Amino acid sequence: MSQINASIVLYHNKIEQLTKAINSFLNTFLDVKLYLVDNSSNDDLKELCKLDDRIEYIFNNENLGYGTAHNIAMRKSIVDGVLYHLVLNPDIYFEQGVLEKLFSYMEKKKDIGNIIPQVRYPNGEVQYLCKLLPTPLDLILRRFIPFKSWKEKRNQNYELRWTGYEKVMNVPSLSGCFMFLRCDVLKDVGLFDENIFMYLEDTDLNRRIHSKYKTIFYPDVEIVHEYAKESYVNKKLLKYHIQSAIYYFNKWGWLFDQERKEINKKVYDLDF
Repeated sequence: MSQINASIVLYHNKIEQLTKAINSFLNTFLDVKLYLVDNSSNDDLKELCKLDDRIEYIFNNENLGYGTAHNIAMRKSIVDGVLYHLVLNPDIYFEQGVLEKLFSYMEKKKDIGNIIPQVRYPNGEVQYLCKLLPTPLDLILRRFIPFKSWKEKRNQNYELRWTGYEKVMNVPSLSGCFMFLRCDVLKDVGLFDENIFMYLEDTDLNRRIHSKYKTIFYPDVEIVHEYAKESYVNKKLLKYHIQSAIYYFNKWGWLFDQERKEINKKVYDLDF
């Protein structure tokens, strides 16, 4: 039995980029297994299985959405009794030792449900992926308001930039690009909400985990994320983003979300 399973959801990805992500995960002395869950319209990416016998390829023959596809692999991890499941984006890569350090930290801190390391752009700049729980205004300003100064002022708070991103933090909303999840916690709070096709499924899951466990930003190790912000240039993806936001706020509350208010206030009360 593996100690860590991971899943990467595929959709007509570039082989070169995928290979970097796959090799990053498999380059470890830990017992691991990788699920490639393919939402593409053909199984051309099946050849990636030849890279390593620790890879299992799952072809869906349709685009099920991001969270639904990852859930297929996460259910297998839970059934198999695996300790941790890593949700991994195909545009992530990292050095050997990252998984080992995260695994060791999680083994020592049993109250953690999800952990993410420091995330950087390929040029070395920090990606601000730790966030408060969003309000509708946060998402509207970030996407549609053209005034850069307004966005920057809002992001200082929303993305917790004032913390410096230098210390361990218990954060209510962590990016879905790299979610190192404890399987026992997933059994407790559930998997990705399959009513969300794409976008905000990570916010929703992390919120449910955060309500009962710690969701930790751990800057002592780092990964690289070739972040594209595709919904800013692709109208179809923008549509998915808007639909997921409407669903999320219908589920948790638009202006009146007392839990959001209390959780976000606790972040401000911490001493960083």
